[in-house]
Amino acid sequence: MDKLQSPIIDKFPRYIQVHSTLEFTRLVCALERAPRVSFLHDHDGRKILSVQMDVLKEKPIVYYTPLEHNGHYLCYGLKGGKEESEIVDTTSDASKLYSPIIRIKSLPKTLQPGNGTLDRYQPIELEDISSLAKLTWGFEEIPFPLFLFPRNNKWLIGVFMNFNDEGTSYFCHVVLDSDPQKPFLKFSTSNKTEPTFVDSPSEHGYSYIKIIKLKDTHPLVDYGHLQN
Repeated sequence: MDKLQSPIIDKFPRYIQVHSTLEFTRLVCALERAPRVSFLHDHDGRKILSVQMDVLKEKPIVYYTPLEHNGHYLCYGLKGGKEESEIVDTTSDASKLYSPIIRIKSLPKTLQPGNGTLDRYQPIELEDISSLAKLTWGFEEIPFPLFLFPRNNKWLIGVFMNFNDEGTSYFCHVVLDSDPQKPFLKFSTSNKTEPTFVDSPSEHGYSYIKIIKLKDTHPLVDYGHLQN
C-alpha cells in the first residue's frame, strides 16, 4: 500500500509564506501584463490567499499570506512613489491593479500541503547583481520575481528557474550583507548603469524586476553546497 500511495504523496504541493500581504499583492499584481488570480482557502486552520508560482519535480510550489480581512479583490497601486495594498470590494479606481480573489470551499487532495519532499532547488551563486538582472534577457514581456530571504545573518536574492521542463531546477542568486528594503531592482541594458534597488518602477528608460520577501528562509533550496 505504501508503494502505491507514495507517488501521489510526492506530488503534493509545498506552501511557502511571504513576509506580508503587501509582498503577496506585489507578487500577483506588480509588473504583470494582467494580474494573477488569488485563491482564498483554509490552510493550517486559518484563511490564506495563495498563488502557484512554480513546479518542482511535478510538485506545485505555492506562495501565500494569511487573510487580513474579507473582500473581493486585492488592490495594488503606487502613490507618491510608495506602494499601496488593500483588500476591496470593487475595481472602481482605474489607476490601480486588481487581483480577483477566488474563494475555494474545499481543496482537493492534490492541492493540500504535503509532509515534505526530498527534491530541492540546486543553488547557483552569481558574482553580482548585474548578472542576476541579465537573467531576464528574453523574458522582458513575461516578468519573473526575485525572491529575497534571510539565511545565516546574510540575505539571499535570486530567481528559481530550470533549463528544461524535466531537468533539475535551480536557484540563481546573489548573497547580500543586509536586507535592501526596496521592492524593485532597476537596471538598464542600454547603458553601463549598475542595477540599483528602488521603491517604485516609475523612472522611464529602465527595466524593473519585482522583489518578494519571504517570511523565513526558503525551505526547498539545497544549502549544503553553499559556503555562507
